[in-house]
Amino acid sequence: MARTILITGASAGIGRDCAERFIALGWNVALLARRAEALAEVAGDAPNALALPCDVTDDAAVDAAFDATAQRFGRLDVLFNNAGLMPKGALIDELSPADWRAAVEVNLTGMFLCARAAFARMRRQVPMGGRIINNGSVSAHAARPGSVAYTSTKHAITGLTKALELDGRAFDITCGQIDIGNARTDLAERIARGVPQADGTIRPEPMMELAHVTDAVVHMARLPAHVNMPFLTVMAAKMPFLARG
Repeated sequence: MARTILITGASAGIGRDCAERFIALGWNVALLARRAEALAEVAGDAPNALALPCDVTDDAAVDAAFDATAQRFGRLDVLFNNAGLMPKGALIDELSPADWRAAVEVNLTGMFLCARAAFARMRRQVPMGGRIINNGSVSAHAARPGSVAYTSTKHAITGLTKALELDGRAFDITCGQIDIGNARTDLAERIARGVPQADGTIRPEPMMELAHVTDAVVHMARLPAHVNMPFLTVMAAKMPFLARG
């Protein structure tokens, strides 16, 4: 029987590449994002793909999308909690409260709502259990200059991951986090052109192909239920991360 994965932020970048890969691998794939047309393009006419336009900050819409997934495919085995945004770089006193709230709403509250919906269904389905994979970032470990909102939300995701992994044990639910550094996506395009460094300079950074990220997500999703990978970092070699400051 085909396994089922729900992927948020599935209309572009990492989410889209993962959705296309899982569809090709024969998984049942529920695709969530706000842009209906882009989702429909990813799903195409694949019988194992379900496009679900959804704003992850809307709790009612999230619950409806997870219900639709269960109705179509019978159960949920994996959530790839991927949707996120990266505000424009700014010092904290130059970052508007509106931009801060937008980052928190999508990067943290949105991931909480989707994890909440997945957890509720995974512990009540038969057989019980499942896996949640949160998309963190290398920013969950080290800040970039001018990234107070993004870095704060990604550090919070690490706490969410740890709490879910602990609370999920009684229900055969595992939770792991993938921390990605400098994959080639539209979101990260400016990094390849040149971004501020901790020493005050502006320099382009090494990048890696998106396929390596997707390979890692597939590996995590395929792990047997008794195995977990709590944290995995995949990054472009030589990027300024391990000694970023």
